[in-house]
Amino acid sequence: MKVGIDLIHFATADYYLGLDTFAAEKHIDVEKFTIGIGQEKMSIAPPDEDVVSLAAKAAAPILEHIEANEISAVLFATETGVDQSKSAGAFLHGLLGLSNRCRVIELKHACYAGAAALQMATSMIRANPKEKILVIAADIAKYDVDTSGEATQGCGAVAMLVTEAPRIIEIEPGSGFYTDDVMDFWRPNHRTTALVDGKYSTKVYLNSLKHAWKHFTEQTNRTFDDIDYFCYHIPFTKMAEKAHKTLVKKVGAKLTQAQIDAQTLPSQLYNRIVGNSYSASLFVGFISLLDNIDSHLHNLEGKRVSFFSYGSGCVAEFFTGVIQPGYQKVLMTDEHKTTIAHRQALSYQEYLDFYHNVDNALENVVFPVNNQGPYRLAGIKDHKRYYEKSH
Repeated sequence: MKVGIDLIHFATADYYLGLDTFAAEKHIDVEKFTIGIGQEKMSIAPPDEDVVSLAAKAAAPILEHIEANEISAVLFATETGVDQSKSAGAFLHGLLGLSNRCRVIELKHACYAGAAALQMATSMIRANPKEKILVIAADIAKYDVDTSGEATQGCGAVAMLVTEAPRIIEIEPGSGFYTDDVMDFWRPNHRTTALVDGKYSTKVYLNSLKHAWKHFTEQTNRTFDDIDYFCYHIPFTKMAEKAHKTLVKKVGAKLTQAQIDAQTLPSQLYNRIVGNSYSASLFVGFISLLDNIDSHLHNLEGKRVSFFSYGSGCVAEFFTGVIQPGYQKVLMTDEHKTTIAHRQALSYQEYLDFYHNVDNALENVVFPVNNQGPYRLAGIKDHKRYYEKSH
C-alpha cells in the first residue's frame, strides 16, 4: 500500500523585509546576507497574522478538492503555538469548518515537528487506509532586534493532505533518526523570541545529519546514489548547502558543483525569499523543488527525494519518498508564485512597527487590519483569541 502526500499547499505573510533594506539600516554590506547566509528577503507577519491564520490560508485551497468532513485528523506542527493548553489545530478546525468526527493535536519539537506529524500520519493511514489526514507545519520565526538571528526571520505554513494512493509523493517506509539533549536553540515560556547559539547549532545540525544518515542506510539499505534530489531543513539557505556538502563528503561521492546544485538548488529558491519558517521550512523546500524544477528537462516522475529534518534540542530524521506519475496535474505552483510575488515591501520602520505591536499577552486587544488574506486574528477578548474570515 502506498501512503504519502496527495495534495500540498504553501502560504506566507502579505509583507516582506528585503535584506537590502535591512543591511542599509544596519550599515552592513548586503552580501553578508545574500552570499554569506544565502538570504534575500524575509516574510514578516503583521500583528493580525499568527500560525492559525497562516495555516488556514495554506489549508483552504486543499479543501476545495475534498469534502471537509472527509478529514479524520489534523496534526498541527508548530513551535510558535498560540496557547499553552489548547491546540492551534482546534482553532484551525473551527475556522475551516471541519467535521466533529475528527481528531486534532498539536506537535512540538523545534523545527522537527512537521516531519514527526507527517510520519505519524503515514502510520495512521497504514493502520486504517480510509483515513485522510491534514498535516500542518506552520511557524513564525522571530528573534530579538539587533541580534545575529534577526536577519534569518520569516514565516510560512504548509498544509499536506496525507492519504492512501497519494498523487504527489509516496513516503517510503524506513527512516534514520537521532536525538541528543543539547541547548543550541530554545525559547523559555516567558519569552516570545528564541535564544540561539548559532555556531553550536550549525555543528549539532551537521553531526545529527551524519548520525541520521548512518541509521537510514542501516534501516533501508538505500545508498546516496539511490536518491535523485535532496531536501533539507533550511534555517538559512547556506545551511542546506553546508549540509549537502557534508553528506557528499561522508559518502565519498565525487560530484561537481553543477551536480550538487542540480540535486539541491531548486529546493532552496523559495526559502531564500521567505526566510526561516521553522517546522514548515523543510516542506517549503519540497514545494520549491516541485515548483521550480524544469519539468520539460527533468520530469520528476519516479524520482526519489530525500528529506532531512532537524529540530534543535535536538531531534533529526532522514527519510525518502518517490514522486508519483502525473504529479504535475495536482500541483498549486501558480498559487504559490502569486502569493510570493504579491507581498508588499516594508520599510525598516514599518517592520519595527509590526514587530513591536504584537502583544498576545494582553487580556483584551483589537488588532488593526493589515492581514489581507482570507483569515486573520481579529483580537483577544478575556484572554480568548478570535478570528475573522474576510469572505
